[in-house]
Amino acid sequence: MISTYVRRLRLAAELTALRQQSKLSSDQLARAAGLPRTTVSRLENARMRPDPDDVMRILQALDVVDGDRWLQITTIAREAGERGWWESWANEMGTRQALYANLEAGAASIREYQMTFLPGLLQTSAFSEQRAQIDKADWSSRFDPARAVEARERRQRMLHRPGGPDYEVVIDQLAIRRPAVTLEVLHLQLGHIADLATRDRKVVVRVLPIDARIAGLSVPRSGFSLYTYPDPGDPVVVAVDTVTDDLVLTDPDAVGHYLELYARLNDAALTPTASVRLLKDTAGKTGKLTSTGTAA
Repeated sequence: MISTYVRRLRLAAELTALRQQSKLSSDQLARAAGLPRTTVSRLENARMRPDPDDVMRILQALDVVDGDRWLQITTIAREAGERGWWESWANEMGTRQALYANLEAGAASIREYQMTFLPGLLQTSAFSEQRAQIDKADWSSRFDPARAVEARERRQRMLHRPGGPDYEVVIDQLAIRRPAVTLEVLHLQLGHIADLATRDRKVVVRVLPIDARIAGLSVPRSGFSLYTYPDPGDPVVVAVDTVTDDLVLTDPDAVGHYLELYARLNDAALTPTASVRLLKDTAGKTGKLTSTGTAA
């Protein structure tokens, strides 16, 4: 399964480029294809699930009727029109998690910076369950915490599937030191991340110390994720985490800013080996606090 979100973006870019090469306006193309102008506009803005018949009518109006170009675009349109497993779960798992499941599908690499929370793709079920009960920012009337935890576990299986993405994460030390769950759950969670980072060669974890010196004094304002895909024509996507929503960016200038910021954070972070050592040390201290009943 590939990201339908990304394939719709790619289809939009391909159709727009073809129309502009033909020197047609959206209205002119719609009339030539016998389609409502809104259909052409929504396809070019990636705001609808494409109907393959509509796409073929547009291609015919643009005189793309066979050959490699026709096959490429109709294939993209077919993939963009598929329904991912997350769509039927969106209300129960939360629309934000559904978006991340979509972006992760078929990704070649995922790079994240987590400022205040431990990364979802590395969370234990207990951690995810407690956060689902606590964080109501994504709740809908049908939100089901158990379903949300199940969905996160399914996303994690995607990460470890054959041919799955390379995964790197820079975790701010703040997310490790400031409890977002009970100490018992945090203790096990930190140990789990350290274990994964040790035994899974496709998972690279670095911890950014609170006192780290970042090049250019580039202090990050929020967590974010970077996604790349096997098809070089697909955009690099950035998802920026905010309190109640997620901002998705594909503009090359905006994406370039986050690529540079990630590189600086990565350089300022501890090595993977030192990061695992810190995670284990913090887990040990948290475990001692748990056994003595001392507050963090």
